[in-house]
Amino acid sequence: MLERNIVLTGFMGSGKTSVGREVARRLGRSFVDLDDLIEQQAGKPVTEIFARDGEEVFRALEAEACRKVSAPAGLVVATGGGAVLSAANREALAAGGTLICLEAEPEILLARLAGADDRPLLRAPDRLARMRALLGEREVAYSAVPRHLDTGRLSVAAAAERVMGLATDLPEGGHRLVVKAGDDARSSYDILIADNLLPQAGTRLLAAGLAPGRCAVVTNPTVAKHHLAGLCAALAEAGFETVVCEAPDGEAYKTLETAAGLYERLADARLSRDEGVIALGGGVIGDMAGFIAATWLRGVPFVQVPTSLLAMVDASVGGKVAVDLPQGKNLVGAFKQPALVLMDPAVLGTLPGGEFRSGLAEVLKTAIIGDPALFEALAGPGPGFLTAMIADTVRVKATIVERDPYEAGDRAWLNLGHTFGHALELVSGYTLRHGEGVALGLVAAAELSADLGLCDPALAVRIRAAVQRLGLPVVREFDSTAVMQAMGTDKKRRGRALRFVLPLRIGEVSLVEDVPADKVARALASIRSTV
Repeated sequence: MLERNIVLTGFMGSGKTSVGREVARRLGRSFVDLDDLIEQQAGKPVTEIFARDGEEVFRALEAEACRKVSAPAGLVVATGGGAVLSAANREALAAGGTLICLEAEPEILLARLAGADDRPLLRAPDRLARMRALLGEREVAYSAVPRHLDTGRLSVAAAAERVMGLATDLPEGGHRLVVKAGDDARSSYDILIADNLLPQAGTRLLAAGLAPGRCAVVTNPTVAKHHLAGLCAALAEAGFETVVCEAPDGEAYKTLETAAGLYERLADARLSRDEGVIALGGGVIGDMAGFIAATWLRGVPFVQVPTSLLAMVDASVGGKVAVDLPQGKNLVGAFKQPALVLMDPAVLGTLPGGEFRSGLAEVLKTAIIGDPALFEALAGPGPGFLTAMIADTVRVKATIVERDPYEAGDRAWLNLGHTFGHALELVSGYTLRHGEGVALGLVAAAELSADLGLCDPALAVRIRAAVQRLGLPVVREFDSTAVMQAMGTDKKRRGRALRFVLPLRIGEVSLVEDVPADKVARALASIRSTV
């Protein structure tokens, strides 16, 4: 079976031809320029077609050329900038290939076209204004192309490497989510979710912009036993050399002392600023490796490869990284957006049942915040597909993170259940799993909301039942006084006032401050076992 084509489109000057030729050279494929096909059909140059026959005739010839490359043939194809304005052309090109839109800022595009007089559509007194107008007209069509690459600050070689990574299709049933973590387009990153994605890690890193060379892989012995060799092999195939940094397993070791040992390992290896850190593990490893990446040499590239459900749906998304202090969780931390997040649900086959259920608590939390349909599935028959459930959960969180990357507003909603949950974890000496603490926190938050008159008491009953259905705890033995004291050190407080995220209804939550202590105590009593 012939390989799918790689089809590059985008505005003039974006690099379709130069990058396409380089990709073809590297892959040993034939390169086709759609304008060359059109000229062969017409027997005259494109400029002459426009001048003598008009744009309408040119577009008809262009459509015919698109149909000629609509079957998989292992080609690298560069289209004209207007080829994808037609939905029929887009469908034809995508039928046989992976369609990628190259883009750059208008000033960069114009600089690349300086001196070119063979661009009929740019013949205007103010070429930049004309270019901006054309880009505006084409915005919808270009947005319809599923994959995009900004070539503005890339060499041809670097752009070709990223194209080759983007052209590697996700396995069947996979999902690609793009998180925009700031106003700058370069702050965006991909979250890729698909079974059997781990063997593609190397090519995916190249597509995300990481240069081949050394990288550090932070993991723990439990995860390393199952997944380290496979990751290192995938990275080596793409030209990466791994420096393995192991940390002890468990929340109790997410400390500054452990971080200091990891820094020493990086120093011994002389890891430089352009050599990235990859987190291979659950939430503890992701938090700690991200903290290392944010602070080593004032910041190096960071990639998340989560291996637990909890890390996939929560810790690996959003850029919050930290270590713990004896006084509380995540008190020393930073925001560090990853360059890429790779989620391979197939690795969850090695996850103990208790750890999987712990991850379901974060799925339920997210459903309460922003996905009523997902909540109904969790409370009833269960989601149909694991990959889709993960994607639905991540999509809600990513949308909130995009609006509020640094937790100045709506992102606080993601702390639903966490003020209670983190305190319970701390008091337990971290023998309570994070997801178990969140599950208890969801029940307590719903009870508190009902007690404050913010939600129907039936909502608290529904949330408690959903938590039980997922096999998560709704009661636990603990010292209420110690939990109240632990909540006083929670990093989510404002001044001396505790803040609680409370459910109003499924799909809507609210941030509430200055809650009376007696009502907090009653909420704790609702989850405290008396046995």
